[in-house]
Amino acid sequence: MTTWQIRQSFGGDDREALDEFHRRAWGGPIVVAHDEAIDLRTLPALVAHDADGKLAGALCWRVDGDALEVVSIAAAASGHGVGTALMDAVVAEARAAGSRRVWLVTTNDNLRALRFYQRRGLRIVGVDAGAVDRARLMKPSIPTVGDNGVPIHDELRLELSIEGQ
Repeated sequence: MTTWQIRQSFGGDDREALDEFHRRAWGGPIVVAHDEAIDLRTLPALVAHDADGKLAGALCWRVDGDALEVVSIAAAASGHGVGTALMDAVVAEARAAGSRRVWLVTTNDNLRALRFYQRRGLRIVGVDAGAVDRARLMKPSIPTVGDNGVPIHDELRLELSIEGQ
């Protein structure tokens, strides 16, 4: 497993690389979740770089009350530990911000993400039936069929309690 250099990105030198990374991962800087269009360029980001300084992953988040929401997480290549490193780093950010929990949403088709999050202690705490169907009204480029040929309709909310950990 590779050791990643994880740091906060404040735009600047990272902006162009981060924008291109989000374009490849999400089709641009706008993601739609829980009936909201969110511009990733307005959020704090953690970036992961490999030993050569190449951008290997990024995570954008926001804090609201007692919770830190992971709005976007993506790795250039899966299975190399960058997602785990980013999640560990954002949990540390959550603790520093005084958050009691970390939460995020993923789609019903994303079995790989569900496995990834649950193996890291997040639990499914809610399902918003039809959320992705509604999201397509704001971002028509969201596909109708995802991983393994599964139709995409719903958002699943996952949460990790970090109180007392």
